[in-house]
Amino acid sequence: MISRHTVPALRRPAPSLVALAIASALAMGALPALADPVADAELDASLDAIADASGATRLDGIEVQGETLDKPASPKYTEALLDTPQTITVIDKTTMDQQGLVGLRDILTTLPGITFGAGEGGGGYGDSINLRGFSATSDITVDGVRDSAQYTRTDNFNLESLELVNGANSVHSGAGSVGGNINLVSKAARLEEFSVLSLGAGTDSYGRATFDTNHVLGNDTAFRLNAMVHRNDVPDRDHEDFSRWGIAPSIGFALDSDTRLTLSALVQKDENTPQYGLPYFSAYGGTLPGIDEEGYYGYSNLDRQDIDNTSFTAVFEHDFSDSVGLRSLARYQRVDQDAVLSATQGTWCLASGINPATGLACTGGQPANTYQPSGPRGLSRKTVNSLATSQTDLTSRFEAGGIEHALVTGVAFTSEHFDLDTGSLLRNPDGSLVVLPRMDLSNPESTWTGPVNYTLTGRTEGQLSNAAIYAFDTLRFNDQWMLNLGARYEQNEGSSGTWAVVQAPAITAPAIPGIGTVTGKNASFENDERLFSYRAGVVYKPAENGSVYFSYSNSKTPSKASVNGSCTALTCGVEPETAVNYELGTKWDLVDQRLALTAAIFRNDRENYKVADFDPVTGLPIEQQLEGQARVDGVSLGVAGHITPAWSIFANATFLDSEVLQSVSDNCLATPGQNGCTNTPANPDPEAGLPIVQTPEKSASLWTTYALASDWILGYGTTYQDGFRLAGSNYAKGFITHRAMVGYTVNDTLSLQLNVNNLFDKDYFVRVRNNGWATPGEARSVMLTANLAF
Repeated sequence: MISRHTVPALRRPAPSLVALAIASALAMGALPALADPVADAELDASLDAIADASGATRLDGIEVQGETLDKPASPKYTEALLDTPQTITVIDKTTMDQQGLVGLRDILTTLPGITFGAGEGGGGYGDSINLRGFSATSDITVDGVRDSAQYTRTDNFNLESLELVNGANSVHSGAGSVGGNINLVSKAARLEEFSVLSLGAGTDSYGRATFDTNHVLGNDTAFRLNAMVHRNDVPDRDHEDFSRWGIAPSIGFALDSDTRLTLSALVQKDENTPQYGLPYFSAYGGTLPGIDEEGYYGYSNLDRQDIDNTSFTAVFEHDFSDSVGLRSLARYQRVDQDAVLSATQGTWCLASGINPATGLACTGGQPANTYQPSGPRGLSRKTVNSLATSQTDLTSRFEAGGIEHALVTGVAFTSEHFDLDTGSLLRNPDGSLVVLPRMDLSNPESTWTGPVNYTLTGRTEGQLSNAAIYAFDTLRFNDQWMLNLGARYEQNEGSSGTWAVVQAPAITAPAIPGIGTVTGKNASFENDERLFSYRAGVVYKPAENGSVYFSYSNSKTPSKASVNGSCTALTCGVEPETAVNYELGTKWDLVDQRLALTAAIFRNDRENYKVADFDPVTGLPIEQQLEGQARVDGVSLGVAGHITPAWSIFANATFLDSEVLQSVSDNCLATPGQNGCTNTPANPDPEAGLPIVQTPEKSASLWTTYALASDWILGYGTTYQDGFRLAGSNYAKGFITHRAMVGYTVNDTLSLQLNVNNLFDKDYFVRVRNNGWATPGEARSVMLTANLAF
């Protein structure tokens, strides 16, 4: 599938909101010439009239501030999206802004086939993404290189676009899963003059300001600065809020020469309230009866999520000739996250006197309509992720034996380090646990008034290094046939270690403030794998504006796939998991490059994954086995582009038929209920035949705009997601939401935009944990933004 949008060039005179939207819709599908020159001329004239009336520059074809958006940003892709045998969706900044999408989760929610986990995960609280049935939390890249820290990516102020690449992608991004890859494309200095200031205000204390300015210094040097400050309360929630600021300078040297260098930096600081949400039980249709739908079931005066994200990037490029070019990227990044978490977890007793977790009467003398907190409460998680990476690509185009080649060869090196200090705030001065008071189920007391004494309870370290060589070649035999090949060989080496902690008053070093002393390192587990990933795709072009393709690719997931992932005695020695992706698709560019229609059927086959196993004599756990299997068969459909000169559309739909094929070891299948195996003879594989968790069967999204004359534009969007399985026979409910936008161009400099998200104030949940908690989707909100271009 291909979905394409345009960020118009910000040249003099500055483009208005209307022109931005029209040009964006115009270029959602960049296609060859129309067969109907009369219709083509009429459309061009209409678009020129709209652009002229608003003082904007008319754009021809696809353009992203001077550069074409004909293919993904990664140099590993050499062909146009139309001729790339893979499902790729590209969303640019204009489309994000039109819909009022700011954070990564906001953006991905509008794309079908994606759900979000509700647990903390081994690396800490943050983005937990499931893509087409499989985890993609560690498959996020920035400018094509790894961004593996688990934190909440809250703002897109420095993004040019987002690329969603579906299917096994280890060959492009390294050790990963079969679900796909999410690539964030950063803004950078370019040889253009523009400045855009956006000021926004809205309901729920919403306030936002962004500034994007680019200046040419001399003939071929440019400086760009992006800045952002933002805050908002979460609609219909009593205590959750977001507050952040960021700055991203970039300078490019010799940008109009054969040898170019761009230096960029990003600094962003967040102060957020962790969002766990409300108690959620599938047997009760979602949230429990009698709860406070807007209440906070943690401790609002303790809970926090402070994020410091800093990165420095250098990109060196050199053109040896018109057909041979070198690109080398180097980056250092550090993400610090200091989070205090109070999960919505404990024992609930409904007004009826029933415990919803058991369906039986409440025990232990717990009164009706109360909540006894337990589990992670006042949990402190201080994480530090550091990453140093370099990637060098050599691209050459040549002809050999009558076959045209577009060859990319490259090397990549990455070194990552992860530190986690786990602690508890809810302790007495001697380090003992505080007895947590019960809450009123209908009126939770979200302010902690008891003792606060930070106590170190654990320390974890992770290291990961990856060295890879790879090659991609597109062989063009003639105008109809192409063959796309790729291979990657890499060494992925990582370790996980923990320290013993004595929970007593610290009187000697090494220690950290508070109670708890690190006494020594426990066992450290290592994982060292050589991985080979590959893909092959054949493309047949029955016409210049259409393609039919079939592709096959694999993914390799080692036991230490991410720096913050756990690696234990039971998992570190296990061979890498393997999955494969098959995809048959077609892409058509119609109506003079203004409407793209796409369709694909695919299979994501997780051939083996780790499952628990037990010693047949002692019944104790032993090294896990690669005997789990799961599969997703899917269909994806898309349409993007211009229906009429004034009407644009961007829509996608996905159908996923997922199934767990085997979820227990061969040993436990043969001896159910024996030697430690928890399955039973009556149900030897309790998961087999069930849908994969967090995998909705049907999902779809739509965004459409309509321009009225030269100064008004209307936008409407909707997102639908089917329910999905949580665990066992428990399911989360599906939802459908709506959003709207109205834009008005005041003059060449000023335009206004009004957004209404969750137009009909629908109650729904974006993250759901089985028989635990769920994070509500944001209630209706209204934002007004003024855009000033100068």
